[in-house]
Amino acid sequence: MVKRFIKFFNSKQGPIGEAALVLGIFSLLSQILGLIRDRMLVNSIGSGPILDVYYAAFRIPDFLYISVASLASVTVLLPFLVDRIDDKNNDKARIFLNSIFTVYMVFMLIASIVIAILMPYIAPLVAPGFNNEQLVLLIKISRIMLLSPIFIGLSNMLGTVTQLFRNFFVFSLSPVFYNLGILFGVAYLYPKLGVTGLAFGVVIGALLHLSIQIPVIISHGFFPLFTSKISWTEIYKVVRTSFPRTVALSCTSLVFIVLISLASLLVPGSISLFTFSYNLQSVPVGIIGISYSVAAFPVLVKSFSNKDMDAFVKQIVSTARSIIFWSLPIIALLAVLRAQIVRVVLGSQRFSWSDTRLTAAAVALFIVSLVTQSLVLLLVRSYYASGNTKKPLLISVFSSIMIIIFAFLFLFIFENYPFILSNLESLLRVQHVSGTKLLALPLAYSIGSFLNFILLWIYFKKDFFPYHSSELFQSFLQSAVASVVMGTTSYVMLGILDNILDINTGYGILLQGLFSGLIGIGLGVIILALMKNKELFDLIDTLSHKFWRGRVIAPEQKEL
Repeated sequence: MVKRFIKFFNSKQGPIGEAALVLGIFSLLSQILGLIRDRMLVNSIGSGPILDVYYAAFRIPDFLYISVASLASVTVLLPFLVDRIDDKNNDKARIFLNSIFTVYMVFMLIASIVIAILMPYIAPLVAPGFNNEQLVLLIKISRIMLLSPIFIGLSNMLGTVTQLFRNFFVFSLSPVFYNLGILFGVAYLYPKLGVTGLAFGVVIGALLHLSIQIPVIISHGFFPLFTSKISWTEIYKVVRTSFPRTVALSCTSLVFIVLISLASLLVPGSISLFTFSYNLQSVPVGIIGISYSVAAFPVLVKSFSNKDMDAFVKQIVSTARSIIFWSLPIIALLAVLRAQIVRVVLGSQRFSWSDTRLTAAAVALFIVSLVTQSLVLLLVRSYYASGNTKKPLLISVFSSIMIIIFAFLFLFIFENYPFILSNLESLLRVQHVSGTKLLALPLAYSIGSFLNFILLWIYFKKDFFPYHSSELFQSFLQSAVASVVMGTTSYVMLGILDNILDINTGYGILLQGLFSGLIGIGLGVIILALMKNKELFDLIDTLSHKFWRGRVIAPEQKEL
């Protein structure tokens, strides 16, 4: 199976830098639509109890999607399908897909029905701080949203066929159509149906996610059918392969259920602001961390399969350098320009300046772990490429538990030792803003991310990388110097433009942040060029080629 899998990847993948850039562009498009979605929600509803209910309603459907649907995802199924494809007859592949489809649909439908019945008992656990009216609404729209993991999970399953036949563009557009469906719900259904309309918008988006792939599936004769001839041996192999990854993802989903439940106990609007800040920090994580780790995976599989450990380690170091090259400057820029970015993305009459400041502070706490979040994705996929799924699973479970412990601990500290919270407020410039206890949640998440990376890195060095990499340190040092220059320059420019532009308007804030950032980036690029940074020149070389023609395996949707 591994040899055919490697052959399949090698038949169409170009350099990792090009593949990551292609994936990053598609991710950026989807993320932009996600931010537009958040802005429209703020404009329509405002951060408060109703929007809290909407975001809390995602938690249980999302957990169902991750804990069940991910068992039959692209990452898992593609090697099995590749191994059963024959130039003359694809019957084995069709029979295999029919078995997976049948088991998936039956299991998902049963699980969805059971969860829908138990929702009145589950909802108070998800949002213990909600009043009765909010809980009734949460139960109602959560039940509607239970349709979305069925459709998106099925879409990811069919995406295996879409990518098998090189229709990568179609699959990469699926998340875009998903967000378009949600935008339709916000713009047209919410005014008519209220929050219920938002839930139907999510379901419509999930249907669009699936529907865009159906013509491709039909054209190749791979539309799955229910079958009574199920190969339970093959089902077992798929579940056994995907189980560690699914458990790790489920732990992350459970962490967010706990964090949302804690946010529900804080001031109204806390769930919304926490979600906004997480969505904003997810943009660079998706563009950088996911894109580079996914692009590197096939090369890592090939290197390990060929027992070429030098190439295996070299590729990990090279990809890690690229992640660091992008991540550190983004941390610096977001730390300095966070208020401008939040105001431009979410600013409206229903999103106050206090909301902006608190969301920006939460973004700052999230974003400090951007490097570690992205490197964790790379190290985990490196372990997967080597066939070792046990260590990253155990570390992920432990780190998830620690995030929850940290969240409870910080909330306790902020409640009983207010001077500590006051110092944090001063550092993040949110003095006299209500609801700052919310900052305990992104702080816990980032510390957990650091812990996850440190443990992974310690074990990874023992298993694969027993020597110090001067290249990695050099890349970190160069990016750090350039990042400091970018951040400092942008900060100085904010003060200068503050006296030139009218920052009481949205356009004024946009221009202030844009020009400050561009000038900072320009000076940072000059510094990198003077230091002869390898990643900068590799990027210039990649941009000089027709990188968009590269075909890559696009990752399935991570969450709803």
